[in-house]
Amino acid sequence: MLQQIIIHTPLWVWAILAFLMYRGFIASRDRELSLKTVSVIPLVMLALSMQGIAGTFGFNLLSMGTWLAGLLAGGAISWSLVNDRNVRILPEKSAVFYRGSWGAMALMMAIFLTKYCVGVMIAINGQLRSETGFAAAVCLAYGLFNGLFLGKLLRVLTMYKQQADAVLQVQA
Repeated sequence: MLQQIIIHTPLWVWAILAFLMYRGFIASRDRELSLKTVSVIPLVMLALSMQGIAGTFGFNLLSMGTWLAGLLAGGAISWSLVNDRNVRILPEKSAVFYRGSWGAMALMMAIFLTKYCVGVMIAINGQLRSETGFAAAVCLAYGLFNGLFLGKLLRVLTMYKQQADAVLQVQA
């Protein structure tokens, strides 16, 4: 059965997996990133999540409510974990320095595997689409994952703005 699942997986799915693994390896090393680059992965993950919810459950009160609850929880957790030890703002370069971490890889793989497993489960048992508990659990997980990415992004952007404002005040 596993062989059949893998054989019937579209090639583009493996391309997304390769891209996410590549980005995860890059994130494991210390690096400087532009503000634009900092936003790429959180926005890609958000798009994958929204596509997964829309295609599987549709945008309704249950799916969006549980997704939003997960988003808020993940965002609060992630916001609190960002600090000067793992992120340094470089306003003079319009960049952000990130200390390397495998956390991004783990999170991207969690989202990918959740989306992949949900797709396989729905393909095997289409009735799961209409099961409230399944829909709520999946949407909550997607929201939590997105919140972890977006919370970090928002915290970094806030830190950047504060630092840039401080530099402008000193120059004035």
